[in-house]
Amino acid sequence: MSTLSVSTPTSQTHAKVEEKRGLSTAAKRRLPLLPALIFVIAVTQLPFLLTVFYSFQSWNLVRPGSRHFVGLDNYIDVFSDTTFLVALLNTVLLTVVCVFVALLLGLGLAILLDRKFLGRGVVRTLLITPFLILPAAGALLWKTTMFDPTYGLLHFVFGTDTDWLSEFPLASVMAQIVWQWTPFMMLLILAGLQSQAKDVLEAANVDGAGRWRTFVSITLPHLSRFLQLATLLGAIYIVNSFDAIFLMTQGGPGTASTNLPYYIYQRAFEGFDVGQSSAMGVIVVILTMIVATFALRLMFRTFSVSGGIK
Repeated sequence: MSTLSVSTPTSQTHAKVEEKRGLSTAAKRRLPLLPALIFVIAVTQLPFLLTVFYSFQSWNLVRPGSRHFVGLDNYIDVFSDTTFLVALLNTVLLTVVCVFVALLLGLGLAILLDRKFLGRGVVRTLLITPFLILPAAGALLWKTTMFDPTYGLLHFVFGTDTDWLSEFPLASVMAQIVWQWTPFMMLLILAGLQSQAKDVLEAANVDGAGRWRTFVSITLPHLSRFLQLATLLGAIYIVNSFDAIFLMTQGGPGTASTNLPYYIYQRAFEGFDVGQSSAMGVIVVILTMIVATFALRLMFRTFSVSGGIK
């Protein structure tokens, strides 16, 4: 004989009281986060919404009273602007090359630091130092001590009077950014190497696997998630590089080293064109979100995290 559970008014009231108590507890836990949430919205989201609003306006600060609504004209002008397309290409090239080279160098240095040798702590500290230097200071350091055609270190090493910043502007900026971000890649990969199970490596050694075979078959698959994380974070930061270009080449000669952040700066603070610079900013944000979303999907799939981005 089956018994039926009958819900009485008292039990229903008790359930509602417990539900309200649970909601109240959850609200109290989230309440301390409210000031931080308001601050983040005020600092990030409100300026972005204002930028979207300005992107539909034709407004040049040197012409008072010229502000008026133009719809999508700013976006059409941006995509028909050859300088914007050159800056977009330079941004993609700068990001891909810097992330790839910094990742390879970081991988090699992380493998080196994963081994025990005399003075490893000192070497690790010295290798981390470039990442601790302010980007502006690092850019000025490379401009004056490395690339100066008269007093730079490259002048003494190669014995030439080559003006590196004029003849190879984008490559010079890439060298400085790679130097700045290689320690970041190294630290992430080193964390992955030190989290690897030692018994697996010992078992591979007992089975007769060489160093290269062990690295390719065991270590590299283990590092895949760390490499993807380093690539994602590095790309997000490097795509917004401004200090190196502003202080080393000013986007020149011509537009040879101009990237999107620097070109937006030129249109906004040198050309005083609020409308088109806002449209460029919105386009850059949208492109960055698309790339980041795709990368996060791939990374969550690799991490096998349930409930990731759908």
